[in-house]
Amino acid sequence: MNKSIGMLLTISIIAISFAAIFVKWSEAPATIISMYRMYLASLLLSPIVWKKRKEFCKLSNKDWLFLTMAGIFLALHFALWFGSLKLTTVASSTIILSLQPIVALLGGFLIYKERINLLMVIPIGVSMMGVVLVGWGDLGHGSVSVMIGNLLSFLSVIAVVGYLLIGQSKVKAISHWIYSFCVFFFAGIALHFYNLVAGISITGYDSREWGIFLLLAIFPTLAHVIFNMLLNYVNTTTISMSILGEPVGATILAFLLLREQVFSSQIIGGFLALVGVFIFLKQQKKLTQTKLKEKDQANNGIA
Repeated sequence: MNKSIGMLLTISIIAISFAAIFVKWSEAPATIISMYRMYLASLLLSPIVWKKRKEFCKLSNKDWLFLTMAGIFLALHFALWFGSLKLTTVASSTIILSLQPIVALLGGFLIYKERINLLMVIPIGVSMMGVVLVGWGDLGHGSVSVMIGNLLSFLSVIAVVGYLLIGQSKVKAISHWIYSFCVFFFAGIALHFYNLVAGISITGYDSREWGIFLLLAIFPTLAHVIFNMLLNYVNTTTISMSILGEPVGATILAFLLLREQVFSSQIIGGFLALVGVFIFLKQQKKLTQTKLKEKDQANNGIA
């Protein structure tokens, strides 16, 4: 199972690294891109969800409330982050997005009383130094638009951690397919409502834009479905830590596809980020094995 988790996390990192590239290609407003991504993702999941439709009857009013809250947080995340990518570069936006494990670690400690020890802090520190180096060359520009873009990216971090923390408590009691479908659909509704209130045109986008909306619905959203599924086996901090691979992948893709400049410090930083991710996940694997061993011993009357 541990090998499967590692493989799924790797697939997710690759898929989610394309998100920033697709957004950069689009000329549509950030909240429109986000809205159609969520609606199309819900549509793509609907055949699977239809087979599991009986599970909807098992949801309580409290479950629906949590699903709605998760959808709103996810909508905020995409709207803020896509807005950030409209104002700054891929490296700059994703470097700030990589602060997610720190926020998740604090959130897990405050909400779920998850323990924090030095062995967890060290690899996070290594990765954070790495991702800072990845975006160092771009963060120094200091223009007003870059500063606003950086702020939006940071706010999107808070939003996505809220989304993941809700999922950590609810996805274990709900099928991850049902959970993903509901939060994507509710996120789409929240963004739709915002676009209507803000007077942003819902229609009139050409086939190229619709192609980008569809690409976003398929590839990066696949990563979110996998993350929701993995919340059954790992905590929010582990998911957030693995996402630290995104700035590395996104920066490489931005260089290849968008011709954004890559500095030597970013290459070194990318290596450090991946080393930190590797160390952290190895620690989580050992911790999980220890817990399972202790559980088995308790069940067998040894402990």
